[in-house]
Amino acid sequence: MMKYALFLGCQIPIRLQQYETSSRAVLERLGVELMDIGEFNCCGYPLRNIDFKTFLLASARNLALAETKKLNVMTLCQCCYGSLKKADFLLKENLSLRKEVNAVLQQEDISYEGKIEIKHLLSVLDQEVGIEAIRKKIEKPFQGLKIAAHYGCHALRPSQIVRFDDPGNPSIFERLVNVTGAKSIGWLMRLECCGAPLLGSHDELSTEMTLKKLNNGRESGANYLCTACTYCQIQFDTVQQMILSRQGSNPPLPSLLYPQLLGLSMGIPPEPLGLKMNKIPIREIGS
Repeated sequence: MMKYALFLGCQIPIRLQQYETSSRAVLERLGVELMDIGEFNCCGYPLRNIDFKTFLLASARNLALAETKKLNVMTLCQCCYGSLKKADFLLKENLSLRKEVNAVLQQEDISYEGKIEIKHLLSVLDQEVGIEAIRKKIEKPFQGLKIAAHYGCHALRPSQIVRFDDPGNPSIFERLVNVTGAKSIGWLMRLECCGAPLLGSHDELSTEMTLKKLNNGRESGANYLCTACTYCQIQFDTVQQMILSRQGSNPPLPSLLYPQLLGLSMGIPPEPLGLKMNKIPIREIGS
């Protein structure tokens, strides 16, 4: 059985619990065991541009804790994935920086040695579980459902650090959507930012970016958006609902998380997948 230390980060337990519950539901059926390490802290992402060494220490501490369990780390949040991968890369490249970080970590009798890997949920499903193994678990394949797969930014770039997929022409998400029986459509803005990083600092530009993506997905024939990033899902679900309540000029393009899509095709009931927690209802396929 595959086993990973599950890194949830800060946002999922508070704002997107359905990402955790749906991921646990599908991974259990696929034979992936998850360990919860209660001592995990924030990945450090919010501090990266304020106090770089504090960010690095926060990420390194999480990696060191996973190393004590001899477990690779699996993240759901792409920001956490990018942060942990960046810290891992820098600490492997810079010995003096690693010594400085470990001098602090040794106060807790832990240290970073670079002996584990950081994986995102999609990588685990595609590369570790495998498409054919997933296909064998599909009980209710979708028919005629068109999905606009949205990659998000932090899993793809910087490519030399994250090593998730080809940053210019990725295909992992399309494979994982198609195995459910749904069709992953081609759409012009699939690799563009969702607008979430600007929310709170430039709301007008943030919502403009979001609306452009929603309009492009809808015009390309998508029935739903599909995400595998905490902030992207919040932007396309919660923020889209806010936009619609103010403007209401266009019909919604609902967004669901990939493990919700996969779980439905595997015959998992809507309740453990947390479909009712989505702000914009998933009616046609989630009832």
